[in-house]
Amino acid sequence: MQKILIANRGEIAMRVMRTAREMGIKTVAVFSEADRNMPFVRYADEAVCIGPALSAQSYLRAEKIIEVALKTGADAIHPGYGFLSENASFSKAVSDAGLTFIGPSAHSIEIMGSKIGAKQAAKKFNVPMVPGTEEALKDIDEARKIANSIGYPILVKASAGGGGKGMRVVSNDGDFEEQIRAAKSEALSAFGDDAVFIEKYVGAPKHIEIQLMGDQHGNYVYLFERECSIQRRHQKLVEEAPSSCLTPDIRKAMGECAVNVARSCRYYGAGTVEFLVDEQLNFYFLEMNTRLQVEHCVTEMITGVDLVKEQINVARGNKLSITQADLKITGHALELRVCAEDPMNNFLPDTGKLEMYQPPKGPGVRVDDGYEEGMEIPVFYDSMIAKLVAYAPTRDEAINGLCRAIDEYYIKGIQTTLQFGKWAVQTEPFRTGNFDTKFIEKYFKPEYLDSKDADAEQVAALLAATIWEKDKKQTATAAKATNGVSKWKLNRA
Repeated sequence: MQKILIANRGEIAMRVMRTAREMGIKTVAVFSEADRNMPFVRYADEAVCIGPALSAQSYLRAEKIIEVALKTGADAIHPGYGFLSENASFSKAVSDAGLTFIGPSAHSIEIMGSKIGAKQAAKKFNVPMVPGTEEALKDIDEARKIANSIGYPILVKASAGGGGKGMRVVSNDGDFEEQIRAAKSEALSAFGDDAVFIEKYVGAPKHIEIQLMGDQHGNYVYLFERECSIQRRHQKLVEEAPSSCLTPDIRKAMGECAVNVARSCRYYGAGTVEFLVDEQLNFYFLEMNTRLQVEHCVTEMITGVDLVKEQINVARGNKLSITQADLKITGHALELRVCAEDPMNNFLPDTGKLEMYQPPKGPGVRVDDGYEEGMEIPVFYDSMIAKLVAYAPTRDEAINGLCRAIDEYYIKGIQTTLQFGKWAVQTEPFRTGNFDTKFIEKYFKPEYLDSKDADAEQVAALLAATIWEKDKKQTATAAKATNGVSKWKLNRA
């Protein structure tokens, strides 16, 4: 494998390209017209425009992406996450074109892409399940009988879904039929498939997932867990590894179950098995994500394993470079998704120009981003602009490190989740680990972030630093203006 095309954009495209460069592999970027000036386009060895800004006309054009791969002499395609990463037809088309898909087989993607199919496959290995139906609902009256036998509240879920689409909580029999129809309609609109199923609603669960890796020779490892319970709209905002609540025995049991889920579909590559965990630490299989996860960074920090490198080596046909005995947890890592969203306004997406953009640095800080100062945040794609990761020997130190990094992360021109993240990790529920997926609903109020004076001070400090950088060659003038004080001390007394 000498050249890889990355069928994605932004920070994940950069992430894959950096590992590829370290491995001596050339890279090809594909980009939309809206992304022409993005850093990942410049970083790649080659870059090809594949269409207009809309994803359907660019990053979701499977045939065009494969065509570019063949024309540029690429050997393989890495899908990143999102877009075509969990598309079984794309995986098959890549293989049929004589290229290597850096991910699982189309067979595995198809099985795990259906929540019903995934549950049926995992059940054969005695993986714990939330009580519910094993097939798509076909008859409302029969479904009502099942719901009554399970007991309300229940959860209606789209089989092909994700991100909370096609999902409804039903509290009583009177609302059942209406919510079923609403879920089916939303699922059809979002995924082109109206199949839904029901399961017992676990009211206050933790969302904990296991990172695993398998090769094409039947070897598997699990790289421990990630806690992903702080979410809005069923999408994650803060992740950490390891979880603050698991015991070594439960961690081992969950890891072995995750490996069994992978075995059930002959999985290879990087994958994540997600579980719901109740207050008694009982865990239940939720779904499998057949790709690299956004939050893979925290796993890399606590294990020292480059997951992208392992993906590439597995795709080459090599055996895993690690065994379960090689793996251990070292330290603690936290990740905040820095999204162009307004936490003061129900986390609605925000767009605009990055008038100032300066990520933090220093010990234990990792920033995976895809934007630069002066760039526009487009309306066409996901709102995440960066991932801020803090790593330290202990959880408390990691929390403190993340707060320090947030304070040093300067963004002007758009609203972001930075201050929400700082508030969240300092709350008593988070500090003690006593929180679940209802964290925002239970504890957060927009007024908790109403600190306009603090924001103004940050902007002033950054402006002073920017001016200092531009004028630093004029040493005499700069010395007078600052009286020899470090730019980091200006406006921070």
